[in-house]
Amino acid sequence: MAIAHAIKDTASLADFLQILRLRKALIALILALVVITTMTVTAFLPRWYLATTQVRVEKPEGEVRLFQAQASNSYDPYFLQDQFKIMQSEKILYPVIERLGLAGRLAPELGSTVPLPPAITFDYLVRKMLRIESQRSSSLIEINVYAQDPQLGADIANEIARTYSADRVAFATSEQREGLAHLRAELEKQEQVVRSQRDAVEKLRKDLNISGVDLNARYSDMEIETLRQMQNTLIALRVDAIGRKTRWERFRSIAPEDRQSLVNSELIPDQNIQNLLQAYLVADQKVTQLRGRLGAAHPDLITGIESRAKIKEQLDDQLRGYESSLEIAYQEAEARVAELERQLDQAKVGQILSARERMRPFEEAAQRLEDETRLLTTLKLTLRQREIDFQVPKRTIEILNTAEPAKFPSRPSLVLNLTFALLFGGVFAVGVAVLLEYFDTSFRSVTDVEARLRLPVLGVIPLARNAGSKSSDDPAELEPFRVLQTNLNLTLAPGKAHALVIFSAGPGEGKSTTLHRLAALMGASGERVILIDSDLRRPTQHRLAGRPKEPGLGELLLGKKSIDEVVQREISPGLDFIPSGGVPNFTLGLIHGPRLRDIIDSLRGRYDKIVFDSPPIIGVSDASVLVSSVDHAILLIQHRRNPQSMVLRAQQIVEGLKTPLLGVVLNQVSSNAGGDYGYYTNNYAYYSDPARRERSAGTTTRSRTEPAPRSSGAGDHLELREPDRPG
Repeated sequence: MAIAHAIKDTASLADFLQILRLRKALIALILALVVITTMTVTAFLPRWYLATTQVRVEKPEGEVRLFQAQASNSYDPYFLQDQFKIMQSEKILYPVIERLGLAGRLAPELGSTVPLPPAITFDYLVRKMLRIESQRSSSLIEINVYAQDPQLGADIANEIARTYSADRVAFATSEQREGLAHLRAELEKQEQVVRSQRDAVEKLRKDLNISGVDLNARYSDMEIETLRQMQNTLIALRVDAIGRKTRWERFRSIAPEDRQSLVNSELIPDQNIQNLLQAYLVADQKVTQLRGRLGAAHPDLITGIESRAKIKEQLDDQLRGYESSLEIAYQEAEARVAELERQLDQAKVGQILSARERMRPFEEAAQRLEDETRLLTTLKLTLRQREIDFQVPKRTIEILNTAEPAKFPSRPSLVLNLTFALLFGGVFAVGVAVLLEYFDTSFRSVTDVEARLRLPVLGVIPLARNAGSKSSDDPAELEPFRVLQTNLNLTLAPGKAHALVIFSAGPGEGKSTTLHRLAALMGASGERVILIDSDLRRPTQHRLAGRPKEPGLGELLLGKKSIDEVVQREISPGLDFIPSGGVPNFTLGLIHGPRLRDIIDSLRGRYDKIVFDSPPIIGVSDASVLVSSVDHAILLIQHRRNPQSMVLRAQQIVEGLKTPLLGVVLNQVSSNAGGDYGYYTNNYAYYSDPARRERSAGTTTRSRTEPAPRSSGAGDHLELREPDRPG
């Protein structure tokens, strides 16, 4: 985890780009898998076709008023929100389900062979198929229906529009119909009053024997004129009382829970009540939004619900007060009528006692007949006007277009899904690459190796496909081994023979190939070198040299063969070779340590360098015996292969054996490894032969796209795999 923290502390844009270069194959693989998965899923998803119809909706006119002009309504966004809910309500959708037989037509989509219950059909229609939308500050509403059958989607959209339109027109005219019915009832009552008053006038005419008197005659004296004025005023007050009574009775008949819908209409023109309703709608909308995002016990949601309840209580109080004000106004009008009737009766009594007492009852009856007839005429005119207004087509809703079956599916969208897949896959792939880099505990740089192991790096061997080829003489390939040889010779004391072992923490890190190339280069430079394959379990050197495996070290340790019998001379200039041998199931043990040291001592006078190929030191006991018998050890680490803890454990094992560790060799370093590795790999390439570079351009290009070789076995079987041939 220390490495992980170091990466975080020193992370930069260059580090991030370097991670992308290193993990580009993984990123491309993950991105390809996401895209292919998205395309496959999209190909198997059901196709949904969109059918759309538009309607224009306006608020209905206010209810019928007997003696007031109708006023137009303005745009109201809260009204449109109510229409969204109405369009998705059972009142509209249940008739649609019944007319189109959706219970049976939608059953196969839900895997049912029998018609669905209406409730399940309604729920499926609202959740999966129906979408109601509207542009901001517009009275246009779009009814969008998604269906797997294009014709079914168009039928549902058109039927919803027609059903809602019929319901909206019926609602817009319902108040007018109720007002007209009440007005007709009042007209019938007034006709009965006029008939009764006409009969009374005719009776007085007969009783007083004044059949020739003109009923329209007028008297010029002041008392008669005063009576006329009082009578006219009484008629006006009666008409006003009838209007107030009508409004009060109409409002009283509406249930309290339904009165809120009348606030924005002209039945309740009170501005305070309208303001309270707007505040209540805003509070309700806020509660709805919070409920979708917050839990039931969240303080903001509880506060919103309490605020909405307080506003609702104030609104209900205002509506009750408004009903009381209508009743009081009606009672006041009735009181004024009663008082004026009383005063008129008193005036009439005085007239009766006057000189015209005999004609006064007839005149009064005739006047009442005229007043009632005038009121009857007013009611007839008002009723006729309202009937004409009712017959005028209502413009509260208009269907703007008819939905047509879609030719192409709208869901799933391959372009949208691929775009999302590319975005998600790219982010996910980069995230995986960064996480792998974050949790990768292997050594990342030369500085990191030297700081953690406190050992010098003797050489950096780049990744190369033909690293073990005998015919390869490219300076760029040989130079890393020359650098390793030079650093090794500078480290060792001159003029003495040295027994060396190159070991690694785990298998498959390339030490056998590296050691073979290094030993061949030492011999070619004039040193006397012998290479001993001491990896008795999984020997490799005989295949790299193209020589027989036996007799070898196993027979030598067991005393079956002498040194001269097992040494293979001049496998390359200046290089002799002792293979592993053919003793079955032979392993190095502590009992072989003295014999091994005797062999080393006998070889010191013949060779300058005695180099051993070792098995992995962790998990194999042979390596510990071998390391304890030689003069020096060299630790080989394959780039980005094993965790640091494993390498540190290998170092601790060697240090516990008291064998000096000369340094570290970093193997299989990619050319794009970045960091201080680039100084080595770029400089090596500088010395390569241009002609050879051009001939091997294709091979180099391919090698950059191929992964670093990995061995599945316990030995170091890397790069070179030449067949055995007899020596």
